[in-house]
Amino acid sequence: MSTSILIALLWIVNLITDTGGQLAFKAAAIENREAAGWEHWRHMLRRPWIYIGAVLYIAEFFAWLAFLSTVPLAEGVLLGMAGIVTVMAGGRLWFSEHFTRPRIIGVSLILAGVALVGLGGMSA
Repeated sequence: MSTSILIALLWIVNLITDTGGQLAFKAAAIENREAAGWEHWRHMLRRPWIYIGAVLYIAEFFAWLAFLSTVPLAEGVLLGMAGIVTVMAGGRLWFSEHFTRPRIIGVSLILAGVALVGLGGMSA
């Protein structure tokens, strides 16, 4: 497997596990909105979403370490910011969260930055 394919694969795995973990934690947090305090936490601990999120975060930890071992730190961190875009899209799809003008502008700037980092890495 070529290095560029490995880097892309690790980046995709990182995005999937990060996004999945965030969405699972959100699902756990909103599943029982009428409960408060310790009862809310007890309910979350009895449901699978919080454990799915934890497993995905553990997987992301290893994917992130592997990814950072293949790219320069500055590029890796900037490319990792693409997770903000995937989490926002997932929030829209699964939780009907709204795309506001400031969010769209912010995501557009993030995507432009990720694209510039990607293009910069291709010329090196």
